[in-house]
Amino acid sequence: MDIWAAVPEILTAFQNTALPAALRTSRWVYPIVNAGHILGLAMLFGAILPLDLRLLGFGCAIPIKPLSRVLLPVAICGLTISLTTGPLLFSVSAVKYAATPLFQVKLLLIAAAVANALLLRRSADWTEVQGPESELSGPPVRSARLQLAGGLSILLWLSVIFCGRFLAYI
Repeated sequence: MDIWAAVPEILTAFQNTALPAALRTSRWVYPIVNAGHILGLAMLFGAILPLDLRLLGFGCAIPIKPLSRVLLPVAICGLTISLTTGPLLFSVSAVKYAATPLFQVKLLLIAAAVANALLLRRSADWTEVQGPESELSGPPVRSARLQLAGGLSILLWLSVIFCGRFLAYI
Protein backbone atom coordinates (compact mmCIF):
# COMPACT_ATOMS: atom_id res chain seq x y z
CA MET A 1 0.00 0.00 0.00
CA ASP A 2 1.30 3.43 -0.96
CA ILE A 3 1.63 5.47 2.24
CA TRP A 4 1.03 8.77 0.44
CA ALA A 5 -2.26 7.49 -0.94
CA ALA A 6 -3.40 6.69 2.61
CA VAL A 7 -2.62 10.15 4.01
CA PRO A 8 -5.97 11.75 3.07
CA GLU A 9 -7.84 8.83 4.64
CA ILE A 10 -5.75 9.05 7.81
CA LEU A 11 -6.26 12.81 8.03
CA THR A 12 -9.99 12.45 7.43
CA ALA A 13 -10.22 9.92 10.25
CA PHE A 14 -8.12 12.20 12.46
CA GLN A 15 -10.24 15.30 11.87
CA ASN A 16 -13.40 13.30 12.57
CA THR A 17 -12.30 12.28 16.06
CA ALA A 18 -13.91 13.78 19.15
CA LEU A 19 -11.44 16.57 19.88
CA PRO A 20 -11.48 18.23 16.42
CA ALA A 21 -15.25 17.82 16.33
CA ALA A 22 -15.52 19.56 19.70
CA LEU A 23 -13.26 22.35 18.47
CA ARG A 24 -15.47 22.84 15.40
CA THR A 25 -18.75 22.86 17.31
CA SER A 26 -17.87 24.70 20.50
CA ARG A 27 -18.57 28.40 20.69
CA TRP A 28 -15.64 28.97 23.08
CA VAL A 29 -13.02 26.23 22.73
CA TYR A 30 -11.75 27.03 19.24
CA PRO A 31 -11.39 30.78 19.95
CA ILE A 32 -9.56 30.00 23.20
CA VAL A 33 -7.16 27.62 21.44
CA ASN A 34 -6.66 30.18 18.67
CA ALA A 35 -5.96 32.91 21.24
CA GLY A 36 -3.52 30.56 22.97
CA HIS A 37 -1.72 30.04 19.65
CA ILE A 38 -1.43 33.78 19.14
CA LEU A 39 -0.22 34.21 22.74
CA GLY A 40 2.46 31.56 22.14
CA LEU A 41 3.60 33.29 18.96
CA ALA A 42 3.68 36.65 20.71
CA MET A 43 5.78 35.24 23.54
CA LEU A 44 8.11 33.47 21.11
CA PHE A 45 8.67 36.33 18.70
CA GLY A 46 8.56 38.99 21.41
CA ALA A 47 11.41 37.26 23.20
CA ILE A 48 13.42 36.25 20.15
CA LEU A 49 13.35 39.64 18.41
CA PRO A 50 15.41 41.55 21.04
CA LEU A 51 18.00 38.74 21.08
CA ASP A 52 18.22 38.67 17.30
CA LEU A 53 18.50 42.45 17.11
CA ARG A 54 21.30 42.30 19.68
CA LEU A 55 23.10 39.74 17.50
CA LEU A 56 22.71 42.13 14.57
CA GLY A 57 24.49 44.83 16.56
CA PHE A 58 21.64 46.84 18.06
CA GLY A 59 21.71 47.56 21.79
CA CYS A 60 25.38 46.79 22.36
CA ALA A 61 25.09 48.34 25.82
CA ILE A 62 23.00 45.33 26.84
CA PRO A 63 25.00 42.18 27.60
CA ILE A 64 23.71 39.11 25.80
CA LYS A 65 24.10 36.73 28.74
CA PRO A 66 21.51 38.30 31.10
CA LEU A 67 19.30 39.16 28.14
CA SER A 68 19.26 35.55 26.97
CA ARG A 69 18.83 34.25 30.52
CA VAL A 70 15.55 36.17 30.78
CA LEU A 71 14.25 35.90 27.23
CA LEU A 72 15.12 32.34 26.19
CA PRO A 73 12.78 30.69 28.73
CA VAL A 74 9.98 32.99 27.54
CA ALA A 75 10.70 32.05 23.91
CA ILE A 76 10.77 28.34 24.76
CA CYS A 77 7.48 28.66 26.64
CA GLY A 78 5.94 30.49 23.67
CA LEU A 79 7.21 27.84 21.26
CA THR A 80 5.78 25.10 23.49
CA ILE A 81 2.38 26.80 23.59
CA SER A 82 2.41 27.27 19.81
CA LEU A 83 3.49 23.68 19.17
CA THR A 84 0.65 22.49 21.43
CA THR A 85 -2.13 24.67 20.06
CA GLY A 86 -1.04 24.53 16.40
CA PRO A 87 -1.90 20.85 15.90
CA LEU A 88 -5.25 21.45 17.59
CA LEU A 89 -6.04 24.21 15.09
CA PHE A 90 -4.78 21.96 12.26
CA SER A 91 -7.04 19.11 13.39
CA VAL A 92 -10.19 21.05 12.62
CA SER A 93 -9.51 20.93 8.85
CA ALA A 94 -6.55 18.57 8.61
CA VAL A 95 -7.25 17.40 5.05
CA LYS A 96 -7.64 20.93 3.73
CA TYR A 97 -4.56 22.31 5.51
CA ALA A 98 -2.30 19.37 4.65
CA ALA A 99 -3.09 19.84 0.95
CA THR A 100 -2.32 23.57 1.06
CA PRO A 101 1.19 24.43 -0.17
CA LEU A 102 1.27 27.43 2.16
CA PHE A 103 0.79 25.13 5.17
CA GLN A 104 3.60 22.89 3.96
CA VAL A 105 5.85 25.94 3.56
CA LYS A 106 4.92 27.04 7.09
CA LEU A 107 5.99 23.68 8.51
CA LEU A 108 9.31 23.88 6.64
CA LEU A 109 9.88 27.41 7.91
CA ILE A 110 9.19 26.33 11.51
CA ALA A 111 11.66 23.47 11.14
CA ALA A 112 14.27 25.84 9.67
CA ALA A 113 13.73 28.44 12.42
CA VAL A 114 14.04 25.86 15.21
CA ALA A 115 17.12 24.33 13.55
CA ASN A 116 18.68 27.79 13.24
CA ALA A 117 18.10 28.44 16.96
CA LEU A 118 19.52 25.05 17.99
CA LEU A 119 22.60 25.48 15.79
CA LEU A 120 23.12 28.98 17.19
CA ARG A 121 23.00 27.74 20.79
CA ARG A 122 25.54 25.00 20.01
CA SER A 123 27.98 27.27 18.18
CA ALA A 124 31.29 28.30 19.71
CA ASP A 125 30.53 31.88 18.62
CA TRP A 126 27.47 31.95 20.90
CA THR A 127 29.49 30.80 23.91
CA GLU A 128 32.15 33.41 23.19
CA VAL A 129 29.72 36.33 22.85
CA GLN A 130 28.04 35.43 26.15
CA GLY A 131 31.01 36.97 27.95
CA PRO A 132 31.82 36.87 31.66
CA GLU A 133 29.05 37.39 34.20
CA SER A 134 30.58 40.61 35.53
CA GLU A 135 30.47 42.59 32.27
CA LEU A 136 28.19 45.61 32.49
CA SER A 137 27.90 45.97 28.75
CA GLY A 138 28.08 43.41 26.04
CA PRO A 139 30.80 43.14 23.48
CA PRO A 140 29.79 43.98 19.95
CA VAL A 141 28.94 40.89 17.95
CA ARG A 142 31.69 40.42 15.39
CA SER A 143 30.84 36.93 14.29
CA ALA A 144 29.29 36.85 10.84
CA ARG A 145 27.71 33.50 11.80
CA LEU A 146 25.88 35.06 14.75
CA GLN A 147 24.77 38.05 12.71
CA LEU A 148 23.52 35.74 9.97
CA ALA A 149 21.72 33.56 12.55
CA GLY A 150 20.02 36.63 14.07
CA GLY A 151 18.90 38.00 10.72
CA LEU A 152 17.78 34.60 9.51
CA SER A 153 15.83 34.05 12.73
CA ILE A 154 13.88 37.28 12.29
CA LEU A 155 13.16 36.47 8.64
CA LEU A 156 12.11 32.88 9.37
CA TRP A 157 9.82 33.64 12.31
CA LEU A 158 8.17 36.57 10.51
CA SER A 159 7.59 34.28 7.52
CA VAL A 160 6.01 31.67 9.82
CA ILE A 161 3.70 34.31 11.26
CA PHE A 162 2.70 35.62 7.82
CA CYS A 163 2.06 32.10 6.50
CA GLY A 164 -0.12 31.35 9.51
CA ARG A 165 -2.14 34.50 9.08
CA PHE A 166 -2.61 33.90 5.35
CA LEU A 167 -3.77 30.33 6.07
CA ALA A 168 -6.68 31.75 8.05
CA TYR A 169 -8.04 33.26 4.82
CA ILE A 170 -7.68 30.23 2.54
